[in-house]
Amino acid sequence: MNIIKPHVSLNVSNIDASVAFYEKAFGVRATKRRPGYAKFDLASPSLNLTMQEAPRTGVNASHFGVQVASTEDVLEARSRFEAAELRTFTEEDTACCYAVQDKVWIEDPDGNSWEVFVVKGDAAVMGSQPAMPSKGDAACCAPACCAPSRLDDAAAR
Repeated sequence: MNIIKPHVSLNVSNIDASVAFYEKAFGVRATKRRPGYAKFDLASPSLNLTMQEAPRTGVNASHFGVQVASTEDVLEARSRFEAAELRTFTEEDTACCYAVQDKVWIEDPDGNSWEVFVVKGDAAVMGSQPAMPSKGDAACCAPACCAPSRLDDAAAR
């Protein structure tokens, strides 16, 4: 699997204040800005940091992920997860965070959502479907992937 960089998605209560903070912290401007959304695609440290505006819930991390180089890498991750008997949720050609992506999701024992994803291009919208929260009212791109009704999608195929 060709891993590009780690991904962290944060829920923030004020997108403008958070962008100003991270621009100062990293010494660079946000790579992408949309209403209620920002992305920092950093070379050093190698990190894909996104944030979306969401009400404070006490849960600031939306989800975590690993960005990979190709759809084949996503499929390889899915196969590895399934071989390890982890429940998965797969999305193909989905609009998420203003990008078209293929991805596979898993959830750890504490309810933290992890995605392995490839960015295939830009999208004009935040998401291709309504937000699918995994924790309370989490923002788009953190699906209820890991609820029993959403997992094992591969088994249903």
